[in-house]
Amino acid sequence: MEQLTGTTLTDQAPADPAATDDALATQPVGYWSGLAHAAVTRHLRDAMARIDVTQPQYWVLNRVHGGPAAPTREEVVAQLTPLADGPQDISRVVDQLLHRGWLGEEGQRLVLSAEGEAARLRLRELMTGLRAEVHRGISDAEYVAALKVLRAMVANIEGRATA
Repeated sequence: MEQLTGTTLTDQAPADPAATDDALATQPVGYWSGLAHAAVTRHLRDAMARIDVTQPQYWVLNRVHGGPAAPTREEVVAQLTPLADGPQDISRVVDQLLHRGWLGEEGQRLVLSAEGEAARLRLRELMTGLRAEVHRGISDAEYVAALKVLRAMVANIEGRATA
């Protein structure tokens, strides 16, 4: 493998949850990003489960609410499937929300019912509190820096330039 100009090669050590700060540069990003993903997702989903809602349901409520025009089922499924655990998950969630009465249909378009909008607002409040828990002790600048690093790593692997 060719060394990129301006980079320093650092040996990678095995994943170590007890690694000291001075050893973090040797830690595998896949381990730590996977650990963070699993912990945060579990925390969010556990909190939502306590009020009988799923994270994909929240995604669908936000997507139906958030566009310039009411989306079709196909648009919601196409946009959110990459985030879901499986290819059928979002379609099933739309069915669940229609059954629950949180979504309605106007022709081919999905719309939030009054109950769906109330649920979306309750979930937004919950998610704001959960985000504060996850971000405790982390400044916005630190968070942005971490995301920029992850975004650059993805771009390095997928061959896209970063801005």
